[in-house]
Amino acid sequence: MTASASRSILPPLSAEERRHSDAVVALIRGELDAIGGWMSFERFMELALYAPGLGYYSAGSVKLGAGGDFVTAPEVSPLFGRCVARQCAEVLHVTGGSILELGAGTGALAAVILPELARLGELPERYAILEVSADLADRQRERLARLPPALRARATWLPRLPERALTGVILANEVADALPVRRVQWSDDGLLELGVTATAAEIGTAARSDAPAPPDLRARPFREQPMAAGAALCAAWTEIRSALPDPLPDGYTSELCLCAAPWIASLGECLGRGALLLCDYGLPRRHYYHPQRVEGTLRCHFKQHAHHDPFINVGVQDITAWVDFTGIAAAGAAVGLEVDGFATQAAFLLSLGIESLVAEAADDLERARLAGEARRLLMPEEMGEAFKAMALTRDLDTPLAGFALQDLRRLL
Repeated sequence: MTASASRSILPPLSAEERRHSDAVVALIRGELDAIGGWMSFERFMELALYAPGLGYYSAGSVKLGAGGDFVTAPEVSPLFGRCVARQCAEVLHVTGGSILELGAGTGALAAVILPELARLGELPERYAILEVSADLADRQRERLARLPPALRARATWLPRLPERALTGVILANEVADALPVRRVQWSDDGLLELGVTATAAEIGTAARSDAPAPPDLRARPFREQPMAAGAALCAAWTEIRSALPDPLPDGYTSELCLCAAPWIASLGECLGRGALLLCDYGLPRRHYYHPQRVEGTLRCHFKQHAHHDPFINVGVQDITAWVDFTGIAAAGAAVGLEVDGFATQAAFLLSLGIESLVAEAADDLERARLAGEARRLLMPEEMGEAFKAMALTRDLDTPLAGFALQDLRRLL
């Protein structure tokens, strides 16, 4: 992958951020040395994001919200959480049981859903959170501690998926986009896997100076290195290409998330009766692998700036890829989950009455503020179209209100 043109506008790293990034770089270089100098991008992304104590999601830093690297829908407005609560209430009314939220971020979604479900008379038996980041789990506990005692008592944190099947709702808001991906490049000569190797760039800059490094001078300690794709990756790519309506151009580059199917399978095993609700930015497969999307969907987030270079700020920036929702649906079907809804975030929130929630505001000033937040959640140029909502269900025979206005399942 080439460096993004937006790299020069990124804020400089602080001395502490450089020290941390150098440590993550050293860890990845050490593994590269041990395995012969080349690793898949999937493994690089896994280490950069999740290496214990060092990866972006494992170490302590402000990641979400206005002071972090990016803002998710629950931080944009409580309107999002209130609408999601309405969908949860509909499922819980039929199934009873609990809610399990995966990757709960700052706890903003849980902090809105629990009071809203109490207001709707559909509180879950418990609100469980599975969080890989110890730092974020601490922040979630601090935030939910402000709830009334009766609601706070329902929140619990799990070290792993529950062994017994869960009845109720599993929530995954902006989780699938952080699953590590493989990178590939297609040509008439065959498929190449774009892996990672080390460059000659030095590390240890933090030890030499505490002055911020200009963004355009930051070393790229790693670079992309192609290699002939293995059999499993070729088979997955052949399956994708065979379902596309148009051929892909020579040099076409994109991502495959091979770990999405096992992830969905594990959630399918965890869900007894109820719904798995996913909200994330992504596309149906025929749009994801469109011939004009020649450089893929990989995106990095650093201090409210989005760019396309994963080989700078390693360990202190987020790395994501858009979600192939056709793959998610197929993985769900393989474990007995039915796609009961697929829509844009805008249609999902409108179906659940976001406009009525704005209208309930106590005064004109509050109504204007909520209307502005709603626009950010709904407008196509903001989050309304790029983000999608999908419901995978088991033994749930009630229509889901969040998908009443739009049904995009035909595109999957």
